[in-house]
Amino acid sequence: MTYTPESAARGVQNVVRVLEGRWKLVILFQLFGGQVRRFSDLERAIPSVSQKMLIQQLRQLEADGVVARIVHHQVPPKVEYRLTEWGQSLCPALDALLIWAERAPPEMASRLVVTTRCD
Repeated sequence: MTYTPESAARGVQNVVRVLEGRWKLVILFQLFGGQVRRFSDLERAIPSVSQKMLIQQLRQLEADGVVARIVHHQVPPKVEYRLTEWGQSLCPALDALLIWAERAPPEMASRLVVTTRCD
């Protein structure tokens, strides 16, 4: 596909909207590498997020095709989350952003502290 500057900017803005949300990227990094996590595991892994917000962010990621929700019909109910193939394909793009941040000029470096990458 050939992009114009305007259509490229619009496309990137649309992608950023999918990733917008205080917890979405944290959730993604919890699921990269083929991780399948129960809802309660995600709650424990991200202790600062409220249950309501975690549910909301997971539902948005699911609606956008980034996360798959797996319901096991048992008592008590068991719900797991994993990245879709498309969601997992975000990893190299986010790694590229982290590498870009590592190369920040000195005046920006303190604001762009990079501590981990996805696999």
